[in-house]
Amino acid sequence: MNRFFASHSPLRIFGFSGILSLFVVGSVLFALGIDAAIITLILIAIEIAFSFDNAIINAKTLGKLSQTWQKVFLTVGMVIAVVGMRVVFPILIVSLSAHLSWSQVVNLALHHPHSYAEKLDLAHPTIAAFGGAFLLMLALEFFVDDTRTVVWLRYIERPLQRIAKIWVPAVLSVVTVLLISLIPANHHARTTLVAGLLGIVTHIAIELCTNLFGASQHNKKIGKGGLTGVAAFTTFVYLEVLDASFSFDGVIGAFAVTSKVILIAAGLGVGALWVRSLTVFMVRKGTLKDYIYLEHGAHYTVIVLAFVLLLSIFLEIPDVLAGLVGVGFIGSSIVASRQALAQRKKIANPGFRA
Repeated sequence: MNRFFASHSPLRIFGFSGILSLFVVGSVLFALGIDAAIITLILIAIEIAFSFDNAIINAKTLGKLSQTWQKVFLTVGMVIAVVGMRVVFPILIVSLSAHLSWSQVVNLALHHPHSYAEKLDLAHPTIAAFGGAFLLMLALEFFVDDTRTVVWLRYIERPLQRIAKIWVPAVLSVVTVLLISLIPANHHARTTLVAGLLGIVTHIAIELCTNLFGASQHNKKIGKGGLTGVAAFTTFVYLEVLDASFSFDGVIGAFAVTSKVILIAAGLGVGALWVRSLTVFMVRKGTLKDYIYLEHGAHYTVIVLAFVLLLSIFLEIPDVLAGLVGVGFIGSSIVASRQALAQRKKIANPGFRA
C-alpha cells in the first residue's frame, strides 16, 4: 500500500489533479449544464496537449529544486498560474491597453464577454512580442551551447554550437525582433520592438539572478537535496515567468472555443495543474535521463511557438499549427530516444532484445 503513496508514485503525483478535475467539471455540469461541461473538458485537453513542451522544459529546471520547493511549485505556483495568468493577467492587460478601470474590465468579462474578448485581442501584439522574444531566448540558449554533449539533429545543432558565445542568444533574439518590427505588414512596429526587447531583458535578468544564487548555493555544498533559499526562489520565479510565456497564446486562443471567462479559467486552470503534475512526474521518474532527445524536441517546439507568436502580430496563423508541429517534434524525439535507449542497453547487455 505504501508504494501507492510514495513520492514518485503516479497516484500521489496525479491524484490531486484527478480529484480537482472531477470536482471542477462536476460543478460546471451542475451549475451550467452539459454543454458548459463539455467545453471545460475541451479546454482542459487543449491546455494539456499544447503545454506538453512546457512540462518537459520545466522538468529540467524543477529537478534542481529541493522537494519542498517542488511542492511550492505545485501548490503556490499553481495558484499563481490559475488566478494570476488565467484571470488577473488578462484583466490587467485589457485595463492597461483599453484605459479602463479594473471594475469596468471585470464587468465586461462577466457580463459582456464578447467585448472583453475583442479588447483582449487588441492587446495581442504586446503579449505576442513579449512572449515570443522570451521563448526565443530560451530556445537559443539551449541550442547555442557547446557544453551540451547530447545532439539530436546534428546538421542543425552542430553549427549552432560552433558559434557558442554567452552573448549570441541575446543578439540573435534582438535582431529577430528588430527584423519583425521592420516588416511593412507589421503595423505595430513600436509595440513589437519595445515589448520584444522587454521579453529579452526579462529572460536575461532572471537567468542572471538564478545563476548567481545557484552558484552561491553550490559553493556551500548543499548535497543532492536540491536548491533552497534565495536560489530556489529565483528559480521558482523563472518557472512562473516561463509558464506565463507559454500561456499567453493559450489564454487568447481559448476565446475561439468560448467567450465565457469562468469556463476559460476553469478549463485552462485544471489543464495547467495536469501539466505541472506531469512536470513533477518526469522529475521524480528521471524521464529526461532515459529519453535523451525529449528535451531537444521540446526546444524545437519552443522555437516554432516563438516564431508563431511573433508572426501572429501581423499574420493570421491557426493556433493548431504550432500544436501539430510540436506534436511532430516531440513524438519524433520520443521515438529517437527509445531507439537510442535500446541501443545503449544492447551494448551494455549483448543478449538484450528491444
